[in-house]
Amino acid sequence: MELFGLDLITLIRSVGYAGIFAIVFAESGVFLGLFLPGDSLLFTAGFLASQGYLDIWFLITGCFLAAVLGDNFGYAFGRRVGPRVFRREDSLLFHRAHLDRAQRFYERHGGKTLILARFLPVIRTFAPILAGVGRMPYRVFFFYNVVGAALWAIGLTALGYWLGSAIPNVDRYLLPIVLAIVIISALPGAIQFLREYRGYRNKKS
Repeated sequence: MELFGLDLITLIRSVGYAGIFAIVFAESGVFLGLFLPGDSLLFTAGFLASQGYLDIWFLITGCFLAAVLGDNFGYAFGRRVGPRVFRREDSLLFHRAHLDRAQRFYERHGGKTLILARFLPVIRTFAPILAGVGRMPYRVFFFYNVVGAALWAIGLTALGYWLGSAIPNVDRYLLPIVLAIVIISALPGAIQFLREYRGYRNKKS
């Protein structure tokens, strides 16, 4: 099953549990995570578990822990680096526009951002970093971190497992389902972009 040139099933079978957990960790709070297929990966891994290729309990436990630890890494990085993050120039792994977008989202939704951002590509990578930069109390951060990790890492993986177990020959529909997940995940960001663009055009006119 290829998604944007990436065969997720082959990827998961090749990298195994360690690779899956590493990808979830990276996308949760490391700049490299911007390029990784988190949502679709979790769903597809859950589907493969329903087909007997992976153990579902080990999978969801590992993905949950990797998501929590990834956010903790991002928080520690943001807290240590602080305002210097905002003064960085654009590079291959860092774009100021991504950080600004995550910051606006954070200001609008507060601590809930750590939960909501789990389902938003790009923003989920920067949200824990901004929590550290803003010196959110660690207890508050950890609570939202755990809840968000459970809903995202366990929820999407369990959804893939459930559909794989409940619907006969669901593999025929796997690509459309994964594409739908990608589109739904990207939709909030696209809406926000259109709102900002419309606001910019209104100011200009």
